[in-house]
Amino acid sequence: MVTMSTAFNVAKYLLTLVEDDADELMSNLKLQKLLYYCQGFHLAMNNIPLFPEEIEAWTHGPVVPEVYHEYKQHGSNGIPMPSGFDLSTLSQAEKEVVNEVYSYYGQFSAWGLRNMTHTESPWVDTPEGATITKDKLLGFFKTRITK
Repeated sequence: MVTMSTAFNVAKYLLTLVEDDADELMSNLKLQKLLYYCQGFHLAMNNIPLFPEEIEAWTHGPVVPEVYHEYKQHGSNGIPMPSGFDLSTLSQAEKEVVNEVYSYYGQFSAWGLRNMTHTESPWVDTPEGATITKDKLLGFFKTRITK
């Protein structure tokens, strides 16, 4: 039985990556886009989701609602690094995908990532407020990887 992480654990892991290379904290908007890219690339590379929570098409791009609501009190400000987060909640293989996504997409601003997602078919082809299906993510991100 393969277990998967949760969107909360992936989000917390992403927040721990910020401290190493940034002078500023990560906003919820940026975190949401990074979760989308992590889920998409994990699906494309492994044919299984990184986390079970759904991603919805919102006005400003893809969002994991549960994670959004957890951090929305921070508004557009940075989210503090989680304290006491157990890095072992993600497998080494999961961390590798998240690290790879962060190393590329983490360099972009929240609004830069927002604008990128607005050109991609999973968000474009999903009505606002509806779930971006894992099949849409898989199909799109399969075209973005090289084996």
